Amino acid sequence: MLNFEPLEKIANAVLYEGFFLYPYRKSSVKNQKRWHFGTIAPAGSMQTECLLEGDNQTSIEVRIRFLQQEIEREVKVSGFRPGSLMESRLFAFPPIKGELSVSSVAVSDSVFRLTIRIGNLSEDLEDRSMLSVHTLLGIERGQFLSLLDPPEEYKIATAACRNIGTWPVLAGREGDRHLMLSSPIILYDYPQIAPESAGDLFDSTEIDEILTLRVLTLSDDEKKELSSGDDRVRRILERTESLPPQALAKLHGAIRGLRSASKLNFREGDRVRLHPRKKADIFDIALDGKIAIVESVESDFENNVHLAVTVEDDPGRDFGQARQIGHRFFFGPDEVELL
Repeated sequence: MLNFEPLEKIANAVLYEGFFLYPYRKSSVKNQKRWHFGTIAPAGSMQTECLLEGDNQTSIEVRIRFLQQEIEREVKVSGFRPGSLMESRLFAFPPIKGELSVSSVAVSDSVFRLTIRIGNLSEDLEDRSMLSVHTLLGIERGQFLSLLDPPEEYKIATAACRNIGTWPVLAGREGDRHLMLSSPIILYDYPQIAPESAGDLFDSTEIDEILTLRVLTLSDDEKKELSSGDDRVRRILERTESLPPQALAKLHGAIRGLRSASKLNFREGDRVRLHPRKKADIFDIALDGKIAIVESVESDFENNVHLAVTVEDDPGRDFGQARQIGHRFFFGPDEVELL
């Protein structure tokens, strides 16, 4: 049986993107009328196409999810087999009417192009749009192929896939190819919610620290308005005001994508003199000639080497040693002089 649970958090982030924006008050101009990615207006449509490996035993489940004003809606087609006739389902959540259709065509003996089309059949009135529409795909006895990194022999077939208003990526656990998320926000394969995030802020790629600090600066009257409004918005306020200091610290300056580098001429603890070459910002100018201590030698996934340093005479050097931004800096090996 298909398990869509690994998709739940990221799918909900897509569903509620733009649901309510800071300062989270209905009286705010930008919250008078909500704006969402993936809106299908009356007579509009959305289409997902992707490739899958399978046979006549393969079974596919398609779920579409959207908001009708503030209400979550879901429609699904289960048990679709690649190579079978198109399957369509009409649905209605008055005053919204729509149609979900699923079809496929063979690309080779074992690979099929799957097409999911969502249409809004409602009359052309303002309150009949489908908001934050996205599609969840699951497959049994088969596997999806990545559109971002397809096998060489299927690159042409992948390029022929036509996605309208959405883009499908592999989802769930890294390496698994049984789940796909087709989102109006273009994502990489296997998107994840940042582990530091304490909860939804309705702004994907949320800059959690800034939004959290801004919520804390709201006036008592503004907080009272939030508390009397939408339940999800009230939970933002309650969660933010109860965050312990260590949770707030985790939001500050998380760095990913670095690996330990070896066989270099620099080691942890080396004293170096800084000679920034780019002069890209005020820090490059202010730190020129300063003596620093190498905290770590790292490389990114393109094998570029980075030296993480703290400045020797920085009164806040202990913050840098704790990997806090503002007191920990990165330079290339050609920008430092070993002392």
